[in-house]
Amino acid sequence: MKKLFNKFAAPFAALVVGTVVTGCVTGHATKHALRDSLTLYASFDQKLNADVAKGDAKLYGAVSRKTMLPGVIGLPEGGVIEVAKGQGVVGDALRFNKKSESVVFFKGERNVHYSPTNWNGSISFWLKLDPDKDLAPGYCDPIQIAAGSWNNGVFFAEFSKDETPRHFRFALRPLIHIWNPKNVGWEAIPAADRPMVQFEKPPFGRDRWAHVLFTFENANSGQKNGVGKLYLNGEFAGEFRDWDLSVNWKPESILFTIGVYYVGLFDELALFDRALTPAEVKTVYKLKNGLHTVLK
Repeated sequence: MKKLFNKFAAPFAALVVGTVVTGCVTGHATKHALRDSLTLYASFDQKLNADVAKGDAKLYGAVSRKTMLPGVIGLPEGGVIEVAKGQGVVGDALRFNKKSESVVFFKGERNVHYSPTNWNGSISFWLKLDPDKDLAPGYCDPIQIAAGSWNNGVFFAEFSKDETPRHFRFALRPLIHIWNPKNVGWEAIPAADRPMVQFEKPPFGRDRWAHVLFTFENANSGQKNGVGKLYLNGEFAGEFRDWDLSVNWKPESILFTIGVYYVGLFDELALFDRALTPAEVKTVYKLKNGLHTVLK
């Protein structure tokens, strides 16, 4: 190998500049592709409303999920959820101070790039917490996406309620008769038989931010070809596949809810209209100034 390298050393050196230029072009192309695929991006920097929104850009608050609609613009009363100035991955973030019924949410119509057939997408966000010290007992869902009854299908990221350390999961539960034909509890079904990715030792901590990105493919295809993939800090963390991921949603009813019983910091929410590639996932994770970088 050493002789082969020496033989081609001069030609290789002559191409170094070209290689760098090509890399820059590729980097710009990736950022442009990410920008063009964004349907919702909320940095929470200096404002609560989304920086990019295909639909309603306003962040709404509610003191309970039972009273989410019509909701109020901005944070719910009570101070449980607040803006953490200068404490975000970049700039500001949302801070959830204690377990409560209070949530914030975006309306999903057009912000969630929903399709009744062959639906693909990606969801990205950052969390900062120690799950075993900060979360109260019981389930905690940093995000939930649904359109009315969960029997019609739901996305969620959750921390498990009993395990130590708390497991982190990302799930796409389709129509209830698909994932739960025997009508038993969620935990009664073996983890490997649920449409979810479970990570038993997630990289969360009070002293560091962790990036979460989930992609899904072939939802609403009506076939058992649905795939979901989880990435943590830019690295592949697991997948589920060969599921019929059919849901029955009305776009005008979709709500993207943040912070169900969550305690900790939340930042840089982004939704994309396609499944990002592993290289793109890593790019999102490594952006020094968050997704603001791709908007320039």
